[in-house]
Amino acid sequence: MRVARMIVVVLVAALAGVYVVAGAWGALLVLGAQCAFTLRVRKGWLLAVQAGLVYAVTLGQGASVAILGFLAGSLLVTRWWALAPAVVFSGVVIHHWRNPGDAVSTTDLAITTLLMTLVVFGLNRLVDRVAEMEATRPALAAAAVAEERLRIAAELSDGLGRGLAAIGAGARRALTAPSDAAEVLGEVVATARRSLADARAAAAGYRAMSLAPELTTARALLEAAGVGVEVRAAHTEPLGPAGALLASVLREAVTDVARRGTATLCVIETREEPAGGQVRLLVADDGRRTAEDDDPGGTGTGGVGGLGRQVAAAGGTLTRGLSSQGRYTIEAVLPTTRPPAPARREPPDVSVVLLAAVLVGFSVKALLQIPAGLLVPAIAGLSVIVILQLRSVTGRHMVALGVMAALTFAPIPVFGPIWLGSSGFLAGPVLLAFRPRTAWPLVGAILAAVWTVASLYELPGRVNVTVSTLTTGLVVYSLLRLAQLAKELHAARESLARSAVVEERLRAARDLHDLLGHSLAAILLTCELARRLPDPAQELENVLTMAEHAHHDLRSVTGEQRELSFAAEAESARKVLAAAGVEATVRLAHPGLPAEVETVLSAVLREAVTNVLRHSSARACVISTSAGDGEVGLRVRNDGAATTAPRRGSSGLGNLTTRLATLGGRLTTGAEGGWFQLDARAPLDPAGLGGDAHGVGAVARV
Repeated sequence: MRVARMIVVVLVAALAGVYVVAGAWGALLVLGAQCAFTLRVRKGWLLAVQAGLVYAVTLGQGASVAILGFLAGSLLVTRWWALAPAVVFSGVVIHHWRNPGDAVSTTDLAITTLLMTLVVFGLNRLVDRVAEMEATRPALAAAAVAEERLRIAAELSDGLGRGLAAIGAGARRALTAPSDAAEVLGEVVATARRSLADARAAAAGYRAMSLAPELTTARALLEAAGVGVEVRAAHTEPLGPAGALLASVLREAVTDVARRGTATLCVIETREEPAGGQVRLLVADDGRRTAEDDDPGGTGTGGVGGLGRQVAAAGGTLTRGLSSQGRYTIEAVLPTTRPPAPARREPPDVSVVLLAAVLVGFSVKALLQIPAGLLVPAIAGLSVIVILQLRSVTGRHMVALGVMAALTFAPIPVFGPIWLGSSGFLAGPVLLAFRPRTAWPLVGAILAAVWTVASLYELPGRVNVTVSTLTTGLVVYSLLRLAQLAKELHAARESLARSAVVEERLRAARDLHDLLGHSLAAILLTCELARRLPDPAQELENVLTMAEHAHHDLRSVTGEQRELSFAAEAESARKVLAAAGVEATVRLAHPGLPAEVETVLSAVLREAVTNVLRHSSARACVISTSAGDGEVGLRVRNDGAATTAPRRGSSGLGNLTTRLATLGGRLTTGAEGGWFQLDARAPLDPAGLGGDAHGVGAVARV
């Protein structure tokens, strides 16, 4: 928005400067009133002041009637827009009164006033549009998230919702008909197992479009292994199927680095090449001395080597080897195949339409002075210039700039000095194409060339011609730049919406894995226990309670935020561990917690208990909390840790790290003497979502 304001001030100053140079110092007051109207005050009284000023400068100081375009352009963006044609017509009347019988001059001034009106109207509309786009970015992201939540809710309710309903119904049937309990519990176990698989598959599917969660997991895994990490992510989410395959490559590469335990630094880098439609992943570590360290057996069938065939089948490449710096490097390159965006027919861009109208208006003014016999080549030349100008909105085109330069000066011997008016068309794109330290000397050279040609033709108004060239260039530059700015903001809005949708998918994946996945795993475990008991009534009551909790978890996954109670989660963890034959000790020594901290630590505890049951042969587990130095700590320790090697394909560690990071917390894990320990720490007074300049996290509630 600041850039748009600066452009407006510079352009209005340049337009008013033409009249000041002609001796109408009152144009400075018009400048102030116009800037105030465009940038700050859209009031009727200011329009009245502006009307008094422009007519006073026109009638009292003899200024050109084109200055009335300031008033007419401002009127067009108010409810008094119908008065704008009357203002333009009054200018025509005044000029005709001053120059009776000069039809060509009157027509020229009428076109000039219309152009001034369009330029001022365009400035007002473009500034409004830039402000509107900035203001609606969060709303667009929120709408995208809401739409994504509806889609997720429809998907999950159709499968998991029915599964949970069937589990609850089966448990009630087993309670009311104990004689059929064994058969019914078998059906419930099968449903619970299928629902758990569906939940994990859905979580993997939501994560598959994005590489971001795997980067988080990789950092946490390497830091837990004592390896320094540098992550340089320069890609755009979502990546589509390429994201899932690159995530697999990253997972295998990082797991191998952590397993070897010889690296001190690992660099992970992603970058995208839009021109080639490719995305690159590079993982480099300093823990190997020879390339043969990668695959001692030489088979190349496991780990990263086993993914080479999949990458090749996807149209990509996977290379491995030592770099010139002695780092072992794995690089995967894949084509980006993002999900197609819904086809939408965009309305014509108002900024481009205004720019085209102004360019055509300037061209018509020039054609009024061209002899009839030269009209056809003049129209052809100006048409090419206008088309090339409009192309400048989409980027920097140096060949087009060269063509415009040739069409600006080469035809002068044919058309005469009247063709000098096209030099302003060249100055605008020059200002747009180069940095200021290069652009302004080039514009100075254009102005010097105009002065020189005007001198050669002995034109009496050389100063006026030169100043008009600069003013036209600034007009063209301003409209081009504002059009570009509008496009950039539109792209930024779309990017923000895409980011919000990605964040919402990742949030759903985390909740599916950490919340609903835990509930379904607990249901499955309790049902298996109930099948082995002669009187499973108590366990079936527990299943019904867990199924109700799972329904709440499902609503949380689909966007209905749910606050978790840590005390309730600790008691649930104790029961689940006891049902699995694990002796659970719970020692809670923390004060009252903010809701967001309690919810995150509850999710951490769920995942930790799930991992105890899934990935160890534990017989004892200790859950404890503590507080100090403005932080609350959660520790979960269990015996039966089979190995210290990191597990392949785990998303839980990355999920927990991400959840804690949103609060400014951290997660560490380690194993020693057959005991595995997870430590989570979070501030008692979290600062909220940090590093989220656009509010994507706030929209998606990560």
